[in-house]
Amino acid sequence: MRNLIPSWVRVPIVFFIIFGVVEYVIDSGNQPAFIKYPAVLLFLLLVLLILIAIEAIVGALENVMLQKLDEEAKARFLAEKEKSYQFTWIKNIYNKLVGTTKPIEEEDEIILDHNYDGIKELDNNLPPWWVWGFYASIVFAAIYLLRFHVFSGPTQIDELETELAQAKIAVEEYKKTAKDLVDFNTVELLTDAADLSAGKGIFETNCVACHMADGGGGIGPNLTDNHWILGGGIKNVFKTVSEGGRSGKGMIAWKAQLKPAQIAQVASYVLSLQGTTPANPKEAEGDIWGDATPAPTETTTTTTDSLSTNIN
Repeated sequence: MRNLIPSWVRVPIVFFIIFGVVEYVIDSGNQPAFIKYPAVLLFLLLVLLILIAIEAIVGALENVMLQKLDEEAKARFLAEKEKSYQFTWIKNIYNKLVGTTKPIEEEDEIILDHNYDGIKELDNNLPPWWVWGFYASIVFAAIYLLRFHVFSGPTQIDELETELAQAKIAVEEYKKTAKDLVDFNTVELLTDAADLSAGKGIFETNCVACHMADGGGGIGPNLTDNHWILGGGIKNVFKTVSEGGRSGKGMIAWKAQLKPAQIAQVASYVLSLQGTTPANPKEAEGDIWGDATPAPTETTTTTTDSLSTNIN
């Protein structure tokens, strides 16, 4: 494998194979194992250091061996090694990015006249990848300056305001279809058979004890006539079921037990009982309700309990 793949390719491949095995073996849920368990991260770092150390040692031993060979044998060895690499196009790209450096034997030609406690500095050229990156950063900075400071391009504040406006629109659109976000102000009468069937189920589970199965009334008022104590219509009935009846009289508030969508369903079912003929209808209570009739307040005096005080 050493003769087929260069070390700068071999080390990452081996490391990521080990990394994949560790992630597969250790069950860390939705988080990567090296994030959830610090010991795993330390282990992977240790493995990486070991791999790099092995390659460095092998490379150093190879260089020592080369030093002992004569020029002809060294050239032959290097030529064979070069031919053994199968990823020559990768190596060529790598060489172009890294650039060329002087061989060790010729380093005396580029030694600078500096000496720091015996440490000397080589006058090597900067790697092409660094030079190209530096030039690219200058071009980017110039374009950025013109775009955002000369021609007043959108700033981060502008982008934030745009995203907030889009989010507000998205929320409003979501509210139109999210049934459980319905409230007194947005509730509408449901006429779909599935909603009315669900409302009937809720009514039969929670409301028949006071209003009878046919809505004719018992402890609670008759729901089939057009008289209402705390106001009719989908909005008032929804509010009555949600908030409960008059203080200290009758029905509890169902908002803790029922979701807003369920309250809208049962309120719509109650209104669907209008005009039906129950077996034993209770006498009408409250005022006749029409679309233009204002909803009574809690101070309205009546002689019987209202729908809002008894509906369950």
